[in-house]
Amino acid sequence: MQGVFFRASTREEAGRLGMSGWARNLPNGDVEVMACGNEASQDTLLEWLRHGPPYADVQSVVGVVADEITPLKGFTIR
Repeated sequence: MQGVFFRASTREEAGRLGMSGWARNLPNGDVEVMACGNEASQDTLLEWLRHGPPYADVQSVVGVVADEITPLKGFTIR
């Protein structure tokens, strides 16, 4: 979903949860999010992503858990 500040809102929510990672727009209009944090934070962000910010029209959310990644600093918009 583009045009409703989805990435910026995701960055704010992830920051509130103490998470690091990034959010970026994909050419097909989807938003891809990579977020690192504890299991409770991940669950909370995933639930938030199902609704997104006001005016978002979220049609589906797919969550994938990575076994191990290099820790990230902060949360960026790409």
